[in-house]
Amino acid sequence: MKPAVKAVLGVTCAAAVLFAAAMAGTALIMKAQFRRGDYPLDRSSEHTAFGWYPAFAADHPRVKVEFPSGDLMLKGWIYGAENTEKLIVFAHGIGSGHEAYVNQLCWFADRGWCVFAYDAAGSGDSPGNSTVGLVQSALDLHSALTFAEQDPRLRDMPKVLLGHSWGGYAVGVVLNFDHDIKAAASLSGYAYPLEMLDQGAVNVLGKTGAKLIRPFAALYNKLVFGRYAGLNAVDGINKARIPFLAVHGESDEFVLYSFGIISQQDKITNPYAEFEPITGDFSHHNDYFHSEECNRYVQALYSGSDASQEELLGMFSNSHADDADKALFRAVNEPLLEQIDAFYEQALHRQNP
Repeated sequence: MKPAVKAVLGVTCAAAVLFAAAMAGTALIMKAQFRRGDYPLDRSSEHTAFGWYPAFAADHPRVKVEFPSGDLMLKGWIYGAENTEKLIVFAHGIGSGHEAYVNQLCWFADRGWCVFAYDAAGSGDSPGNSTVGLVQSALDLHSALTFAEQDPRLRDMPKVLLGHSWGGYAVGVVLNFDHDIKAAASLSGYAYPLEMLDQGAVNVLGKTGAKLIRPFAALYNKLVFGRYAGLNAVDGINKARIPFLAVHGESDEFVLYSFGIISQQDKITNPYAEFEPITGDFSHHNDYFHSEECNRYVQALYSGSDASQEELLGMFSNSHADDADKALFRAVNEPLLEQIDAFYEQALHRQNP
């Protein structure tokens, strides 16, 4: 073999080894970032302020369902099944399941909405070794809507969407599919998955490491999600041209405001899109779901702690609080939910005068 040929083969082999090592490292990082999102072990106890527990059943019974999404059978629940005029389909954020939002969901059920919520892949009570990736939430919502359109309890109701973070992205992206959706509201939702992947890499590896891994992360995303890898919320919102409400906290450190759907106004041509920034002390990733009284109580309770407000809320929700504290924790940001409710009602009336 000629020396020149041997040199080329050596360089090619070295490049292949480096590429394989980079992809293997990227896969390990991605799997670590998208691990399962499990519920707290004691979330079904009446002694915790978290989630739906047996004592809830008297006032907020729910109906359990299952539906396929890819190779998994996801677990879903129907709240307010007695309400048959209008339906909210809810997509939760990454790291837990829909029960982290059960107080907000029951608020809507108490106001005449049927609510269909589910635990996405690798989340809560649904199966799966991991949450897969940032696009997965949209594919699971697509599957949930397909189920709702076929289920005799849900199919005939006008449908609106509500989602937070991972799910906030999903409610924009799923509009790229052909579902009959009347309106959608995204809370803290990101617009482009690759932007979020890059930010996640910065958090783990720093700016230099993120820059090096960026092309491998994009390729990994493509290998996992194939033709769906580039799905983004902006395209879906523009395609659907339905009322769309983007809500985002200005102090969000998880999905940065600049990565949020709310910051894509120059790209969103949908004339029915609305944008609502959350400002003030409680304008982070999800503390604005709670009442201001709850937030201030928890802040005072842990005064002197270096933890963030949202970390404090997490600590409090899993504590063995007394009944008064649990009731306070379960108090929702009613003005915000009323705004979303009014937004949905206006959309339904606009399309059904």
